[in-house]
This record gives sequence, C-alpha cells and structure tokens, in this order.
Amino acid sequence: MATQSELEDIDDLPPSAKLVFKVLEYKGALTQKEIVEESMLSARTVRYALERLEDLEVVEEDVYFADARQNLYEIDVPTETTAEGCEKANCAD
Repeated sequence: MATQSELEDIDDLPPSAKLVFKVLEYKGALTQKEIVEESMLSARTVRYALERLEDLEVVEEDVYFADARQNLYEIDVPTETTAEGCEKANCAD
C-alpha cells in the first residue's frame, strides 16, 4: 500500500490520474493499452496520468515480456510498508 504522504500527493492529482491509480490498484499490473480499455480514457490522457504518477514515484514502469514493444505499469509498493503491516498483523513466515 502507498504511504500516507504518497496518498496525499495523489489527492492533488487530476481525476484522470486518480482513476488510473485506482485501476492499477484493483487490477494489478497492466499495459497502457489495458489501462485505456479498463478506464475508458483516451490513450493520451492515460499517458499523461502515468507520467504524473511516475513523477510521484507511486507507479513503476517495467518491460512487458509478452510484447517488448509495450510497458507494464504497476503500483510501486514500498517494502517497508509491507514489513510493517506484517508485523502489526503478526504474520507468520
């Protein structure tokens, strides 16, 4: 999950960027084309939203191995947050 300060930064973004973030949050890693289909936004709007989210470092871009011409986008989950959440929930390894 994103940290509190990252969530506050996301609140300042345009609605399209918030929608792209939510799509990635619910669906997991997607290509730009898949984000366009899921969000029903234009490709240009999704591209702009992804740039804004990458600037905030809440979304990370990776190579899509099924088709190297495309990139895969996913929410960048800090490892510290997962470790803290696991400690609080008394997770067993």
